[in-house]
Amino acid sequence: MKHHIVVLGAGYTGAIAAGRLARRLHPGDVRITLVNAEPDFVERVRMHQLATGQELTPRPLDAMFAGTGVELRVTRVTGVDVDRKTVTLADSADELTYDTLVYALGSRWNDHGVPGAAEDAHQIASRAGALELREHLAGLAAGQPVTVVGGGLTGIEAATEFAEARPDLKVSLVASGGLGDWVSPKAQAHLRKVFAGLGITVREHTEIARVEPGAVVTRDGTVLPSAATVWTAGFAVHPIAAATSLETTATGQIVVDDLMASVSHPDVYAVGDAAYAMGDTGKPLRMSCATGTPAAWQASGAIVARLTGAKRRNAPLRYFNQCISLGRKEGLIQYVTADDQTLSFSLRGRAAAVYKELVCKSAAWGVTNPMLGLPTRRRRVTRLPAADSVIM
Repeated sequence: MKHHIVVLGAGYTGAIAAGRLARRLHPGDVRITLVNAEPDFVERVRMHQLATGQELTPRPLDAMFAGTGVELRVTRVTGVDVDRKTVTLADSADELTYDTLVYALGSRWNDHGVPGAAEDAHQIASRAGALELREHLAGLAAGQPVTVVGGGLTGIEAATEFAEARPDLKVSLVASGGLGDWVSPKAQAHLRKVFAGLGITVREHTEIARVEPGAVVTRDGTVLPSAATVWTAGFAVHPIAAATSLETTATGQIVVDDLMASVSHPDVYAVGDAAYAMGDTGKPLRMSCATGTPAAWQASGAIVARLTGAKRRNAPLRYFNQCISLGRKEGLIQYVTADDQTLSFSLRGRAAAVYKELVCKSAAWGVTNPMLGLPTRRRRVTRLPAADSVIM
Protein backbone atom coordinates (compact mmCIF):
# COMPACT_ATOMS: atom_id res chain seq x y z
CA MET A 1 0.00 0.00 0.00
CA LYS A 2 1.46 3.33 -1.07
CA HIS A 3 0.70 6.96 -0.37
CA HIS A 4 0.03 8.56 -3.76
CA ILE A 5 1.50 11.99 -4.44
CA VAL A 6 0.37 13.66 -7.67
CA VAL A 7 2.31 16.64 -9.01
CA LEU A 8 0.52 18.76 -11.62
CA GLY A 9 2.92 20.62 -13.90
CA ALA A 10 6.60 20.01 -14.65
CA GLY A 11 7.87 23.53 -14.99
CA TYR A 12 10.61 24.74 -12.65
CA THR A 13 8.55 24.30 -9.48
CA GLY A 14 6.71 21.08 -10.26
CA ALA A 15 9.79 19.30 -11.55
CA ILE A 16 11.84 20.39 -8.55
CA ALA A 17 9.14 19.26 -6.13
CA ALA A 18 8.76 15.86 -7.80
CA GLY A 19 12.51 15.29 -7.82
CA ARG A 20 13.02 16.26 -4.19
CA LEU A 21 10.12 14.06 -3.08
CA ALA A 22 11.51 11.10 -5.02
CA ARG A 23 14.93 11.73 -3.54
CA ARG A 24 13.74 11.82 0.06
CA LEU A 25 10.87 9.32 0.28
CA HIS A 26 11.17 5.55 0.13
CA PRO A 27 9.68 4.15 -3.12
CA GLY A 28 8.25 1.23 -1.19
CA ASP A 29 5.93 3.60 0.68
CA VAL A 30 5.17 6.33 -1.83
CA ARG A 31 4.02 6.50 -5.42
CA ILE A 32 4.73 9.76 -7.26
CA THR A 33 2.94 10.72 -10.48
CA LEU A 34 4.03 13.79 -12.44
CA VAL A 35 1.56 15.17 -14.98
CA ASN A 36 2.65 17.61 -17.69
CA ALA A 37 1.15 18.75 -20.97
CA GLU A 38 4.49 18.55 -22.84
CA PRO A 39 7.08 15.76 -22.96
CA ASP A 40 9.95 18.19 -22.34
CA PHE A 41 10.97 20.54 -19.57
CA VAL A 42 10.63 24.08 -20.93
CA GLU A 43 13.11 26.76 -19.85
CA ARG A 44 10.51 29.47 -19.73
CA VAL A 45 13.05 32.15 -18.90
CA ARG A 46 14.60 31.58 -22.33
CA MET A 47 11.51 31.87 -24.54
CA HIS A 48 12.66 35.24 -25.92
CA GLN A 49 15.83 33.49 -27.09
CA LEU A 50 13.84 30.71 -28.72
CA ALA A 51 11.74 33.29 -30.55
CA THR A 52 14.83 34.78 -32.19
CA GLY A 53 15.92 31.42 -33.64
CA GLN A 54 18.36 30.31 -30.97
CA GLU A 55 18.40 26.58 -30.30
CA LEU A 56 17.83 25.49 -26.71
CA THR A 57 19.10 22.27 -25.15
CA PRO A 58 16.43 19.53 -25.36
CA ARG A 59 15.39 18.37 -21.89
CA PRO A 60 12.99 15.39 -22.19
CA LEU A 61 11.20 14.67 -18.93
CA ASP A 62 11.33 10.90 -19.35
CA ALA A 63 15.13 11.05 -19.44
CA MET A 64 15.25 13.49 -16.51
CA PHE A 65 13.20 11.21 -14.28
CA ALA A 66 14.49 7.86 -15.53
CA GLY A 67 15.35 5.63 -12.57
CA THR A 68 13.78 7.97 -10.01
CA GLY A 69 10.54 6.05 -9.58
CA VAL A 70 8.52 9.07 -10.72
CA GLU A 71 5.71 8.05 -13.09
CA LEU A 72 5.35 10.58 -15.94
CA ARG A 73 1.99 11.25 -17.57
CA VAL A 74 2.19 13.48 -20.64
CA THR A 75 -1.29 14.94 -20.94
CA ARG A 76 -3.32 18.01 -20.07
CA VAL A 77 -5.09 18.41 -16.75
CA THR A 78 -8.76 19.15 -17.41
CA GLY A 79 -10.08 19.33 -13.87
CA VAL A 80 -9.40 18.84 -10.17
CA ASP A 81 -11.89 17.84 -7.47
CA VAL A 82 -10.18 18.61 -4.18
CA ASP A 83 -13.07 17.27 -2.12
CA ARG A 84 -13.05 13.87 -3.82
CA LYS A 85 -9.24 14.08 -4.27
CA THR A 86 -9.30 13.32 -7.97
CA VAL A 87 -7.76 14.74 -11.13
CA THR A 88 -9.24 14.40 -14.62
CA LEU A 89 -6.90 14.15 -17.61
CA ALA A 90 -7.40 14.80 -21.31
CA ASP A 91 -6.06 11.41 -22.39
CA SER A 92 -8.18 9.20 -20.13
CA ALA A 93 -11.77 8.73 -19.02
CA ASP A 94 -10.45 7.41 -15.70
CA GLU A 95 -9.80 9.77 -12.83
CA LEU A 96 -6.40 9.98 -11.17
CA THR A 97 -6.80 9.74 -7.40
CA TYR A 98 -4.32 11.20 -4.94
CA ASP A 99 -3.54 11.39 -1.24
CA THR A 100 -1.36 14.49 -1.53
CA LEU A 101 -1.52 16.94 -4.42
CA VAL A 102 1.18 19.39 -5.52
CA TYR A 103 -0.43 21.99 -7.77
CA ALA A 104 2.17 23.62 -10.03
CA LEU A 105 0.25 24.45 -13.20
CA GLY A 106 1.77 27.91 -13.29
CA SER A 107 0.61 30.81 -15.41
CA ARG A 108 0.10 31.94 -18.97
CA TRP A 109 -0.03 35.25 -20.75
CA ASN A 110 -2.66 37.79 -19.80
CA ASP A 111 -4.22 39.98 -22.49
CA HIS A 112 -6.12 41.97 -19.80
CA GLY A 113 -9.14 41.97 -22.08
CA VAL A 114 -7.57 44.43 -24.53
CA PRO A 115 -9.47 44.12 -27.82
CA GLY A 116 -7.52 42.30 -30.50
CA ALA A 117 -4.67 41.21 -28.24
CA ALA A 118 -5.68 37.54 -28.19
CA GLU A 119 -6.24 37.49 -31.94
CA ASP A 120 -3.48 39.68 -33.32
CA ALA A 121 -0.62 39.67 -30.79
CA HIS A 122 2.04 37.05 -30.17
CA GLN A 123 3.08 35.75 -26.74
CA ILE A 124 6.25 34.17 -25.37
CA ALA A 125 4.84 32.76 -22.13
CA SER A 126 4.87 29.28 -23.67
CA ARG A 127 7.08 27.27 -25.99
CA ALA A 128 4.31 27.06 -28.58
CA GLY A 129 3.92 30.83 -28.54
CA ALA A 130 7.67 31.41 -28.85
CA LEU A 131 7.92 29.01 -31.79
CA GLU A 132 4.99 30.68 -33.54
CA LEU A 133 6.63 34.08 -33.08
CA ARG A 134 9.95 32.65 -34.24
CA GLU A 135 8.42 31.64 -37.56
CA HIS A 136 6.72 35.01 -37.92
CA LEU A 137 9.87 37.02 -37.18
CA ALA A 138 11.88 34.92 -39.63
CA GLY A 139 9.49 35.99 -42.38
CA LEU A 140 9.80 39.73 -41.71
CA ALA A 141 11.77 41.83 -44.17
CA ALA A 142 14.33 44.41 -43.13
CA GLY A 143 12.89 47.64 -41.83
CA GLN A 144 9.60 46.23 -40.60
CA PRO A 145 8.36 47.32 -37.15
CA VAL A 146 8.18 44.99 -34.15
CA THR A 147 6.30 46.23 -31.09
CA VAL A 148 6.78 44.75 -27.62
CA VAL A 149 3.92 45.68 -25.28
CA GLY A 150 4.86 45.59 -21.60
CA GLY A 151 7.73 47.23 -19.74
CA GLY A 152 8.38 44.55 -17.13
CA LEU A 153 11.26 42.08 -17.03
CA THR A 154 9.86 39.92 -19.86
CA GLY A 155 9.26 42.90 -22.13
CA ILE A 156 12.71 44.37 -21.53
CA GLU A 157 14.41 41.03 -22.18
CA ALA A 158 12.33 40.40 -25.29
CA ALA A 159 12.89 43.83 -26.85
CA THR A 160 16.68 43.74 -26.35
CA GLU A 161 16.93 40.14 -27.59
CA PHE A 162 14.95 40.93 -30.74
CA ALA A 163 16.93 44.10 -31.46
CA GLU A 164 20.27 42.37 -30.98
CA ALA A 165 19.35 39.31 -33.05
CA ARG A 166 17.63 41.29 -35.80
CA PRO A 167 19.21 44.76 -36.02
CA ASP A 168 17.52 45.16 -39.40
CA LEU A 169 14.09 45.39 -37.75
CA LYS A 170 12.61 48.48 -36.08
CA VAL A 171 12.00 47.33 -32.51
CA SER A 172 9.98 49.42 -30.08
CA LEU A 173 8.85 48.92 -26.50
CA VAL A 174 5.55 50.29 -25.18
CA ALA A 175 5.43 50.60 -21.38
CA SER A 176 2.61 51.82 -19.16
CA GLY A 177 5.22 53.29 -16.79
CA GLY A 178 8.77 54.50 -17.20
CA LEU A 179 11.52 52.30 -18.60
CA GLY A 180 12.81 50.28 -15.64
CA ASP A 181 11.40 52.84 -13.24
CA TRP A 182 11.61 50.34 -10.35
CA VAL A 183 15.41 49.88 -10.54
CA SER A 184 18.07 52.18 -9.11
CA PRO A 185 19.07 55.37 -10.99
CA LYS A 186 22.36 53.93 -12.26
CA ALA A 187 20.61 50.75 -13.37
CA GLN A 188 17.94 52.75 -15.16
CA ALA A 189 20.60 54.81 -16.90
CA HIS A 190 22.25 51.58 -18.05
CA LEU A 191 18.93 50.33 -19.46
CA ARG A 192 18.52 53.52 -21.46
CA LYS A 193 22.09 53.29 -22.73
CA VAL A 194 21.61 49.69 -23.91
CA PHE A 195 18.24 50.46 -25.51
CA ALA A 196 19.73 53.45 -27.36
CA GLY A 197 22.70 51.39 -28.51
CA LEU A 198 20.39 48.75 -29.92
CA GLY A 199 18.22 51.35 -31.62
CA ILE A 200 15.07 50.47 -29.65
CA THR A 201 12.35 53.12 -29.58
CA VAL A 202 10.77 53.42 -26.11
CA ARG A 203 7.25 54.77 -25.61
CA GLU A 204 6.80 55.34 -21.90
CA HIS A 205 3.62 56.03 -19.94
CA THR A 206 1.57 54.71 -22.83
CA GLU A 207 -1.53 52.52 -22.62
CA ILE A 208 -2.69 50.28 -25.46
CA ALA A 209 -6.39 50.58 -26.38
CA ARG A 210 -6.48 47.79 -28.94
CA VAL A 211 -4.37 45.60 -31.18
CA GLU A 212 -5.11 45.37 -34.89
CA PRO A 213 -3.59 43.33 -37.71
CA GLY A 214 -0.48 45.31 -38.53
CA ALA A 215 -0.84 47.95 -35.81
CA VAL A 216 -1.39 48.82 -32.17
CA VAL A 217 -3.55 51.76 -31.14
CA THR A 218 -2.81 53.76 -28.00
CA ARG A 219 -5.36 55.29 -25.63
CA ASP A 220 -4.89 58.70 -27.21
CA GLY A 221 -5.68 57.29 -30.65
CA THR A 222 -2.13 57.10 -32.00
CA VAL A 223 -1.75 54.27 -34.51
CA LEU A 224 1.63 52.51 -34.32
CA PRO A 225 2.41 50.30 -37.32
CA SER A 226 3.48 46.83 -36.16
CA ALA A 227 4.34 43.87 -38.35
CA ALA A 228 4.73 41.78 -35.19
CA THR A 229 3.14 42.71 -31.87
CA VAL A 230 4.53 40.81 -28.86
CA TRP A 231 2.36 40.97 -25.73
CA THR A 232 4.32 40.74 -22.46
CA ALA A 233 2.01 42.78 -20.21
CA GLY A 234 1.64 40.36 -17.33
CA PHE A 235 0.61 36.79 -16.56
CA ALA A 236 -2.60 35.06 -15.50
CA VAL A 237 -2.70 31.81 -13.53
CA HIS A 238 -4.16 28.60 -14.91
CA PRO A 239 -7.96 28.74 -14.38
CA ILE A 240 -8.44 25.24 -12.97
CA ALA A 241 -7.83 26.14 -9.31
CA ALA A 242 -10.49 28.86 -9.32
CA ALA A 243 -13.05 26.30 -10.50
CA THR A 244 -12.49 24.14 -7.40
CA SER A 245 -13.52 24.61 -3.77
CA LEU A 246 -9.96 25.68 -2.88
CA GLU A 247 -9.65 29.10 -1.32
CA THR A 248 -8.27 31.32 -4.06
CA THR A 249 -7.65 35.01 -4.63
CA ALA A 250 -9.65 37.10 -7.07
CA THR A 251 -6.97 36.33 -9.67
CA GLY A 252 -7.24 32.56 -9.15
CA GLN A 253 -4.11 31.93 -7.09
CA ILE A 254 -4.38 29.30 -4.35
CA VAL A 255 -4.03 30.85 -0.89
CA VAL A 256 -1.36 28.91 1.03
CA ASP A 257 0.27 29.00 4.45
CA ASP A 258 3.99 29.25 5.17
CA LEU A 259 4.43 25.57 4.22
CA MET A 260 2.78 26.11 0.80
CA ALA A 261 -0.25 24.08 1.93
CA SER A 262 -3.70 25.29 0.95
CA VAL A 263 -5.38 27.08 3.84
CA SER A 264 -8.67 25.35 2.95
CA HIS A 265 -7.39 21.89 1.92
CA PRO A 266 -4.14 20.99 3.73
CA ASP A 267 -3.52 17.93 1.55
CA VAL A 268 -3.05 20.28 -1.43
CA TYR A 269 0.22 22.18 -1.83
CA ALA A 270 0.57 24.98 -4.36
CA VAL A 271 3.92 26.25 -5.65
CA GLY A 272 5.10 28.76 -8.21
CA ASP A 273 2.84 31.24 -9.96
CA ALA A 274 -0.26 29.27 -8.90
CA ALA A 275 0.27 30.09 -5.22
CA TYR A 276 -0.54 33.19 -3.22
CA ALA A 277 2.11 33.01 -0.53
CA MET A 278 3.64 35.36 2.00
CA GLY A 279 7.40 35.76 2.17
CA ASP A 280 9.54 35.84 5.27
CA THR A 281 8.85 39.57 5.55
CA GLY A 282 5.08 39.06 5.64
CA LYS A 283 4.52 40.51 2.17
CA PRO A 284 3.09 38.59 -0.82
CA LEU A 285 5.62 36.91 -3.10
CA ARG A 286 5.56 37.87 -6.77
CA MET A 287 5.29 35.51 -9.73
CA SER A 288 8.86 34.57 -10.65
CA CYS A 289 11.35 31.74 -10.82
CA ALA A 290 13.04 33.34 -7.80
CA THR A 291 9.83 32.72 -5.86
CA GLY A 292 8.94 29.31 -7.29
CA THR A 293 12.18 27.48 -6.58
CA PRO A 294 12.31 28.03 -2.80
CA ALA A 295 8.54 27.48 -2.65
CA ALA A 296 9.08 24.04 -4.20
CA TRP A 297 11.79 23.30 -1.62
CA GLN A 298 9.44 24.40 1.14
CA ALA A 299 6.50 22.32 -0.06
CA SER A 300 8.52 19.15 -0.66
CA GLY A 301 10.19 19.47 2.73
CA ALA A 302 6.84 19.97 4.42
CA ILE A 303 5.37 16.88 2.73
CA VAL A 304 8.35 14.74 3.74
CA ALA A 305 8.11 15.94 7.34
CA ARG A 306 4.36 15.38 7.38
CA LEU A 307 4.67 11.79 6.18
CA THR A 308 7.85 10.68 7.95
CA GLY A 309 8.19 12.81 11.04
CA ALA A 310 11.52 14.16 9.79
CA LYS A 311 12.68 17.54 10.95
CA ARG A 312 11.61 20.24 8.51
CA ARG A 313 14.00 22.97 7.40
CA ASN A 314 12.42 26.17 6.17
CA ALA A 315 13.49 27.50 2.78
CA PRO A 316 14.30 31.24 2.52
CA LEU A 317 11.17 32.86 1.11
CA ARG A 318 12.81 36.16 0.32
CA TYR A 319 14.55 38.00 -2.51
CA PHE A 320 18.15 38.90 -3.22
CA ASN A 321 18.24 40.37 -6.72
CA GLN A 322 16.47 40.74 -10.04
CA CYS A 323 18.41 39.32 -12.99
CA ILE A 324 17.74 40.85 -16.42
CA SER A 325 19.33 39.80 -19.69
CA LEU A 326 19.73 42.56 -22.28
CA GLY A 327 20.62 40.41 -25.25
CA ARG A 328 23.55 38.01 -25.11
CA LYS A 329 26.23 40.62 -24.35
CA GLU A 330 24.65 42.93 -21.80
CA GLY A 331 22.82 42.41 -18.54
CA LEU A 332 21.58 44.02 -15.35
CA ILE A 333 21.54 42.58 -11.84
CA GLN A 334 19.52 44.81 -9.51
CA TYR A 335 20.04 43.97 -5.86
CA VAL A 336 16.97 44.19 -3.64
CA THR A 337 15.93 43.84 -0.02
CA ALA A 338 14.30 40.69 1.33
CA ASP A 339 10.87 42.12 0.48
CA ASP A 340 11.96 43.06 -3.08
CA GLN A 341 12.65 46.76 -2.55
CA THR A 342 15.34 48.25 -4.76
CA LEU A 343 18.79 48.90 -3.31
CA SER A 344 21.26 51.40 -4.73
CA PHE A 345 23.73 48.73 -5.82
CA SER A 346 23.54 46.95 -9.18
CA LEU A 347 25.81 44.93 -11.45
CA ARG A 348 25.79 46.07 -15.08
CA GLY A 349 27.28 45.22 -18.45
CA ARG A 350 29.06 42.07 -19.58
CA ALA A 351 29.62 40.78 -16.04
CA ALA A 352 25.88 40.99 -15.40
CA ALA A 353 25.18 39.07 -18.62
CA VAL A 354 27.51 36.28 -17.48
CA TYR A 355 25.88 36.28 -14.03
CA LYS A 356 22.38 36.01 -15.51
CA GLU A 357 23.45 33.16 -17.79
CA LEU A 358 24.90 31.27 -14.83
CA VAL A 359 21.64 31.76 -12.92
CA CYS A 360 19.62 30.36 -15.85
CA LYS A 361 21.97 27.41 -16.30
CA SER A 362 22.03 26.57 -12.60
CA ALA A 363 18.23 26.74 -12.41
CA ALA A 364 17.87 24.32 -15.32
CA TRP A 365 20.62 22.08 -13.96
CA GLY A 366 18.89 21.85 -10.60
CA VAL A 367 15.65 20.83 -12.28
CA THR A 368 17.16 18.34 -14.69
CA ASN A 369 19.23 16.53 -12.06
CA PRO A 370 16.43 15.55 -9.67
CA MET A 371 18.31 12.78 -7.90
CA LEU A 372 21.51 14.68 -7.23
CA GLY A 373 22.70 13.95 -3.72
CA LEU A 374 20.45 10.91 -3.36
CA PRO A 375 20.92 9.51 0.15
CA THR A 376 21.75 5.84 0.49
CA ARG A 377 18.60 5.41 2.56
CA ARG A 378 15.42 7.29 1.78
CA ARG A 379 12.92 7.96 4.56
CA ARG A 380 10.09 5.56 5.23
CA VAL A 381 6.55 6.79 5.68
CA THR A 382 5.91 6.41 9.40
CA ARG A 383 2.63 8.23 9.72
CA LEU A 384 -0.28 9.23 7.55
CA PRO A 385 -2.47 12.29 8.14
CA ALA A 386 -5.84 11.19 9.48
CA ALA A 387 -7.70 12.66 6.53
CA ASP A 388 -5.58 10.85 3.97
CA SER A 389 -6.60 7.70 2.18
CA VAL A 390 -4.11 5.05 1.12
CA ILE A 391 -4.25 3.40 -2.29
CA MET A 392 -2.77 0.31 -3.79
